[in-house]
Amino acid sequence: MARENGYGYYRIVRVSELSRQAGVPLSALKFYQREGLVPEGLRSSTNQVDYGTAHVARVRLIRALLDTGGLSVSATKSVLGVLDAADAPLAEAFHAAQQAMSTPRAKESVASAESRDRVRLLAESLGWNTTADNPGTGAAARALDGLHAIGFDAPPEYLRAYAAAAQAAAAADLHALTTLQETDRIAELMVVGTVLGDPLFAGLRRLAQEDATHHLFPVDQRRDQP
Repeated sequence: MARENGYGYYRIVRVSELSRQAGVPLSALKFYQREGLVPEGLRSSTNQVDYGTAHVARVRLIRALLDTGGLSVSATKSVLGVLDAADAPLAEAFHAAQQAMSTPRAKESVASAESRDRVRLLAESLGWNTTADNPGTGAAARALDGLHAIGFDAPPEYLRAYAAAAQAAAAADLHALTTLQETDRIAELMVVGTVLGDPLFAGLRRLAQEDATHHLFPVDQRRDQP
């Protein structure tokens, strides 16, 4: 049985089934609904609202943005708003995701002008086409300020190594988009990939650090012997 309510054709399910299929607790689903993150279902009777497969996909997306991506409810609404705008260009969806991931945290410091200039010069030297309001400039500059505060003035080769890794990751992100055909799916992957790419990159970096540590600073096994 299929019906339509402005959110596409879908197979009818009840709210409990929506919770089960999406893999989220019913309490979390109701929270998403209260916050206006989940589109309304189809009211089939006075006390019955039906949902469908499109809602299942939306709930899973919301959970990824909130739980794994760590976005605030407000930032998640902004990202979903762009995805729901059928005529929004892909660049706008990408910009919204970047801004959402870079929402200032409480007591977050302001990057120094020196570090911001250094990040901009690095990007220019690599021939990157970036805009002045890209939040990555401030994020990278704050990291440089933090390193400087502990007495480590990141040398050019250090920054270029990070830039090369970032460029390779960005290329992988964009290549993944070319495997899709539908514009809405491309926009969704662009947004989710931007949000979840940060924890993915951080997780793999930690694994690589452990491996590099074993090679550069090997543990003397003899110390563990009685």
